[in-house]
Amino acid sequence: MPQYENPWTIPNMLSMTRIGLAPVLGYLIIEEDFNIALGVFALAGLTDLLDGFIARNWASQKSALGSALDPLADKILISILYVSLTYADLIPVPLTYMIISRDVMLIAAVFYVRYRTLPTPRTLAKYFNPCYATARLKPTFISKVNTAVQLILVAASLAAPVFNYADSIYLQILWCCTAFTTAASAYSYYHYGQKTVQVIKD
Repeated sequence: MPQYENPWTIPNMLSMTRIGLAPVLGYLIIEEDFNIALGVFALAGLTDLLDGFIARNWASQKSALGSALDPLADKILISILYVSLTYADLIPVPLTYMIISRDVMLIAAVFYVRYRTLPTPRTLAKYFNPCYATARLKPTFISKVNTAVQLILVAASLAAPVFNYADSIYLQILWCCTAFTTAASAYSYYHYGQKTVQVIKD
């Protein structure tokens, strides 16, 4: 049976804030307003640090929904940032395609896990009810590293037109590092699959 929990925790609200900031950042990048975009990106990063810190240190603020919502917010933010930065010619198309493809597969896997762990009879109302927790998701270590590397590349790319280093070789090296960690992260989920999901039982 699913476990009932309060979805309105501070970490979950911070994750939702990060999701809300994603299209704002995309718009600012497309409009080439990079100075403001850097500030908004810093704010989004702060929400990411705070939600993890609060969830780790206050048991009442930890939730199964948060274990899925936090990485989902990261993926939405990263996807929109990479697409908009690619549009602005600051990140190469193949790298963005690689990152988006991985994230789409992982999001699809999350929805599948939700379906498989939901007790019968499965209904849409039960499926989309955030109060009922059926599984906790545990990202792999390389996935956490990959998220950090992807966000570092975003920060470096946003700052590139501001500080005039868009053609730097170091930025290109960072592209290669990001591609490597993205591929390694995708493989880690394929290899460890079931170990990254903890089904909640009464």
